Amino acid sequence: MLARYSTTIEPPGLSNTSLHLASKLGHLPIVEVLLSLGHESGGISLNEDHQTPLMLASAAGHTDVVHLLCTANPESIPKRDSRGRDAMMEASRCGHDTCLQILLTFAPSSSSAPSFDPASLLKNADVDGNTALHFASSNGHLLVLRTLLAAGADSERRNVWSWTPVAYSATVQAEVYFKGLVAEVERRKTIRREAAQDRASAVGTPGGVRLVGDGHEDP
Repeated sequence: MLARYSTTIEPPGLSNTSLHLASKLGHLPIVEVLLSLGHESGGISLNEDHQTPLMLASAAGHTDVVHLLCTANPESIPKRDSRGRDAMMEASRCGHDTCLQILLTFAPSSSSAPSFDPASLLKNADVDGNTALHFASSNGHLLVLRTLLAAGADSERRNVWSWTPVAYSATVQAEVYFKGLVAEVERRKTIRREAAQDRASAVGTPGGVRLVGDGHEDP
């Protein structure tokens, strides 16, 4: 019966598994069945480009599938393909903000996996030096830009051609928006830093004035 259908969904040679195909096409029930049968019990599946099912689902924007794959195998989040791209880069490149937020949520904590926590993953770059922020900027995905910057992405990171993410802004309006976001993030950092310094000074100075509501009051 299968021989009657010669239409090829995937280019030959990618060696995608059943889970790759189901994830890319957003077939959540099939993904659930495959995982329940132990599809990934021997390790995260990779095709010939070293792409994981999670990467394909993230690029396609299938939020339910991304959530399920992250829940079942959070260790697949930091995996990188032959171009050095991970699932966060794919979600950012294609403008899938909800998928990106799921990936950031399920990424290992800094205490359990210091090199794979969200802050570290956002520093990842592909073989051309492009980060998730570069991809979001070049494709004009404004919501993704906001999410990445709020999560701590470096707006000054340069790729191999010494271009920053803002230099790839898809439009003038996007560039203005991007720069506004960066300014807002820096302003909030400054406020938090000054507040921390004030708290440290109040605690460390004998006889200093106690700040009401600073969280250090004795019961």
